[in-house]
Amino acid sequence: MIGVITPEISEASARDYLDELAFLAETAGAVPVRKFLQRVEHPNPRTFVNKGKIEEIAAFVAASEITLAIFDDELTPSQMRNIEKELNCRSIDRTNLILDIFAGRARTSHARTQVELAQYQYLLPRLTGMWTHLERQRGGIGLRGPGETEIETDRRIIRDKITKLKEQLKKIDTQMNTRRKGREKMVRVALVGYTNVGKSTLMNQVSKSDLFAENKLFATLDTTVRKVVLGNLPFLLSDTVGFIRKLPHDLVESFKSTLDEVREADLLLHVIDISHPGFEDQMAVVNATLGELGSLNKPTILVFNKTDLFTFTRKDDDDLTPVKKENLSLDDLRKTWMAHAGDQRTVFISAKKRDNLEELRRMLYEEVKKIHVLRYPYNDFLFESEEPVI
Repeated sequence: MIGVITPEISEASARDYLDELAFLAETAGAVPVRKFLQRVEHPNPRTFVNKGKIEEIAAFVAASEITLAIFDDELTPSQMRNIEKELNCRSIDRTNLILDIFAGRARTSHARTQVELAQYQYLLPRLTGMWTHLERQRGGIGLRGPGETEIETDRRIIRDKITKLKEQLKKIDTQMNTRRKGREKMVRVALVGYTNVGKSTLMNQVSKSDLFAENKLFATLDTTVRKVVLGNLPFLLSDTVGFIRKLPHDLVESFKSTLDEVREADLLLHVIDISHPGFEDQMAVVNATLGELGSLNKPTILVFNKTDLFTFTRKDDDDLTPVKKENLSLDDLRKTWMAHAGDQRTVFISAKKRDNLEELRRMLYEEVKKIHVLRYPYNDFLFESEEPVI
């Protein structure tokens, strides 16, 4: 795995990006062996990293029998061709890797169509250098093509396929919009957050369902909607695809209809993995994506998840060592900036261990009730004899 440190990207951030790239590679089925970083003013237009570094990587590839090099930023077609000549092994970029994971995880026809469209849009400008990879339909990371059985070298054919896929998505989107209209009367809550922060696990706990949840990136691609009743109040809860740094633009475009669940939600549950060392950066990525979707100013509850990974060890009075985040108790966490992040309500939980879920349910009930009362001001009788929400 190869990345760069630039004036815009600090060394700590670059290392964090490569750690995430390694997790992506593991999710796709690869075995990460080594990470390379180089400090540059800007990526080399020919080989991404400079000549000395590409020679160092090539020597390691040859000595260690490496079969795949993964770059943390999107490569141009010419960069990809030059790098493969230098390294004498297959090279892919972060975008190609994410597309491959999505292709392997897509289950419904809607998700498969969305991924296929993104793949073709990615392949179109790279036709000359990449299309021969599909020549014999080999397996492997980055080679999970959209299902072609023969080489297609004519760009017009690819453009025709893109056009047909877009038309197909329009039909599916129309069907999904019709379904959503049937749910317009109910308050809608959407789980959002970085990938692998525990959204599906939380969905299972709140809705008492059994969605697939796994400690891998992008375990969930298809939006799932469940009806939930807290106390005497029904609402719809949806689990959406996780966000990630440098999410491919083509993928965002093709998954617009899936993200409509976020756009049309009345309330967002922004789930955050508080145990991750870079959780603030992940929050910024999610907020930036929400801003692109026009959903940043929606009513939001910040749900800091995975508190079970903390030790909650109290220091002795004479212990002068700094208090680490991992040693803060639940009461301590409630006094931090996280508990007072703007106007948003916050709660600290462990979805896996079911810790403090009662507080989240009460908070969720109160927020949904506010929306329900505003929407249906004449239905106050629903709340005249409220029972505690547990």
